[in-house]
Amino acid sequence: MVEHAGLSDVGLAREGNEDSFLVRPPLFVVADGMGGAQAGEVASRTLVEVFEQVAAAGELPESLEATVHEGNARIHAMAREDPSLKGMGCTTTASYVARGRITIAHVGDSRLYRLRGGSLEQLTEDHSLVGGLVRLGQLTPEEAEVHPQRSVILRAVGVEAEVEVDVLHHDLEPDDVYLGCSDGLTGMVRDEVIAETLKSLPTLAAAAEMLIGLANSAGGRDNITVVLFRVGPTA
Repeated sequence: MVEHAGLSDVGLAREGNEDSFLVRPPLFVVADGMGGAQAGEVASRTLVEVFEQVAAAGELPESLEATVHEGNARIHAMAREDPSLKGMGCTTTASYVARGRITIAHVGDSRLYRLRGGSLEQLTEDHSLVGGLVRLGQLTPEEAEVHPQRSVILRAVGVEAEVEVDVLHHDLEPDDVYLGCSDGLTGMVRDEVIAETLKSLPTLAAAAEMLIGLANSAGGRDNITVVLFRVGPTA
């Protein structure tokens, strides 16, 4: 990576921020918590802590999926032991860049996008009710954006004893820009606007600030987290 940035904001409607993120090149993680009281914050923070520990031990990327499973077990155990944390969980999109490839471990409706050659592509699939309906052709993406059940998640880390993890691999190209984000961004800002923002601003730090500002200008109904990184010419 030749450039990276990470930023999180509580938004305009929530009292606390249940998102967590990690920028530790070549590892980048976004986690969006869910659960009553502060349980969502506990879940997302716990998952990020697990990733930090595994990265410090030098065990990535081979164990990227295993790290999500370890985080799932830890969060689920905490919820069983403390009634106030019952039902907590989080989404996650974790990316690791090495040897000319990006490896992605994904659960939930946080997302990873790639900007390549001026075109923005969503690399992950939303594990949500409306995401499934879009894939089945029963909803258009535009209808999904305003669907009353768009926040219903079908898969999350920590809610059950086991979790299914999507693991993706993509080859890198010079000057690729990757965006990991929580649905606090994508629920407020259309993909076309995200693409124009990434293309028009001079730095990823400026783009991160602008994306969060756009989400808040559109209503800021959720916590907003943005993690950006650019691939160098020799990746």
